[in-house]
Amino acid sequence: MEPSDARPPERGVESFLGEPTRRLSDWHWLWTGDHAFPVRSDRGLLGRLVVGLKRLFRPLVKAPQADLWDRQRVFNLVLVEKLIALEETRLVELQSAIDHLARQMEQHRLQTLEHVESMAETVERLEGYRVEGLDELLKHNDALFALLDQKLDRYRRETKDLWGRLGGALARAESGSTAVLSRVRDEQGYVELERRFRGTEDDIEGRLARYVGYLEGRGDVLDLGCGRGESLTVFQRHGIPARGVDTNAQMLELCREKGLQVEERDLFEALEAADEGSLGGVVSFHVIEHLPLESLDRFVRLSWRALKKGGVLILETPNPLSVVAGARNFWVDPTHRRPVHPESLMLLYRLAGFEPVERVDLRPFAEADRLPQIAADEAPRELRRLAEQTNALRDRLDDLLFGYQDYAVVGFK
Repeated sequence: MEPSDARPPERGVESFLGEPTRRLSDWHWLWTGDHAFPVRSDRGLLGRLVVGLKRLFRPLVKAPQADLWDRQRVFNLVLVEKLIALEETRLVELQSAIDHLARQMEQHRLQTLEHVESMAETVERLEGYRVEGLDELLKHNDALFALLDQKLDRYRRETKDLWGRLGGALARAESGSTAVLSRVRDEQGYVELERRFRGTEDDIEGRLARYVGYLEGRGDVLDLGCGRGESLTVFQRHGIPARGVDTNAQMLELCREKGLQVEERDLFEALEAADEGSLGGVVSFHVIEHLPLESLDRFVRLSWRALKKGGVLILETPNPLSVVAGARNFWVDPTHRRPVHPESLMLLYRLAGFEPVERVDLRPFAEADRLPQIAADEAPRELRRLAEQTNALRDRLDDLLFGYQDYAVVGFK
């Protein structure tokens, strides 16, 4: 059906002849105006006669049926009006649905645009990550190759040096002395031991940087048992004049390659040769555990003699107060003699004349390596006190087993 607000038929009742119209407005016009249909015939003279008779008797037939006809017409009008009202309601609902759908489509379009823009930003960001990731990967690869080249260069240099030292040692051994061969082997073995178990040179330098504050502005520093020269490198970086002595020729060669001032000499000889009161600092890192007790006492007293007033003696060693460090890790180095208890070492300092004397605890074990702790706050109320007591026992046991891996004693003259 067509909308009810369509225009009335232009031809009157002609619209209802033949195929009736489907427009409700046309039917409403018809029943409202009570328009009569024309009486016609296409059958010639007889048809005209029939038409005349119909027109003649039409008023006679219409009068008795007027009441019934009015009722039918009113019914038809009511029905048409109801249909028109229903059609208009459906049109309003349809228009509302169309408007709602249009709003949803517009909202969806806006959301789609936002999503597309977000996707575009994400793609752009991912592209940036990809480019950045490739750059980082390339830089990382370059760094790895550079590190590999450094290691290869070091191995080539060490191999060349080892062959040279081995050739010289064999030349001396031809005269009947084999001690030099054993020394070369021992020195090479200790260099490898340092690399495997003590840490990288960068790690060691990071640990030793804490001593800079003790030594700045005090004058010349003597490093006894300088090894690979990590401490000398740190002191040189901070403008502290320092030189080192060691008996390992191969380690001294590594120091010289770094431009450090070193000398192959026994540490006691170096201390005895130093003028009295000439040094601002004497340091030794992980050396005293290689010495017998009587030599350690002499070491401290000779250091006091060589230091000037205000000079400082720093000795670092593995911590025997940690069972793991003192009873397990300590013996990885087969040249260690015995752990040095911090109280004993501090007593030697004071007997030699150092004052004040302080202990510095170094390198705590990682939390992942220590004993686990019970979450007492999460325990049931009746077990909470037991959990707290267990944690207190755990803390004491954890300090005994782990604690700090190293310690240093710092004494001032």
